[in-house]
Amino acid sequence: MIRVLLVDDQPLIRSGFRALLDLEDDIEVVGEAGDGREGLALAGQCLPDIALVDIRMPVVDGVEMTRRVAADPALAGVHVVILTNYGLDEYVFEALRAGAAGFLVKDILPEDFLHAVRVAARGDALLAPSITRRLIDRYVSEPYETGAGAGLEELTNREREAVALVARGLSNDEIADRMVITPMTAKTHVNRAMAKIGARDRAQLVVLAYESGLVSPRAPGL
Repeated sequence: MIRVLLVDDQPLIRSGFRALLDLEDDIEVVGEAGDGREGLALAGQCLPDIALVDIRMPVVDGVEMTRRVAADPALAGVHVVILTNYGLDEYVFEALRAGAAGFLVKDILPEDFLHAVRVAARGDALLAPSITRRLIDRYVSEPYETGAGAGLEELTNREREAVALVARGLSNDEIADRMVITPMTAKTHVNRAMAKIGARDRAQLVVLAYESGLVSPRAPGL
């Protein structure tokens, strides 16, 4: 059972998502909150697998809630998925850097929304290639300080290859095909790389890959 916490200051939005999630046999909504401070309290009580968090809320916004969840060892199993009306704006980008597992635009199709919840719950890639492309474009137009991804030298060659493919938006199955290994081995490479680098999830791994220079925004095929 996938346990979901809804955090949004608009009751109608929460009700809509809850109605959709309640129809699924493998998903349970364990709580609702109208701001990030209440969401943090509920996350500690309910320990959801997924926290669907609005990016812009009163009291504590989605970026700050994400940052606090990522910093709390007791919430290590909580995957924050950002909800937004605005696409990849500054707030969403900062949420990814803070440790969000990915983001969804609120006008997403119901079937895509449910798929994204399940993907995030198992810790797999939630960033679609088109979203990864936007991240790359952001690095081209507004590069951040170098060195933020220090520690990649600890990776093996195969782990570095797997991280580079994650940064290009590939799933574990696609990484396995590209590296000619099994999906389980691909997942192992990715998980070990995340542990060595200190990345909370694959979204943060993408950010670190570009910040460290492991993957170039202008590399062929991107």
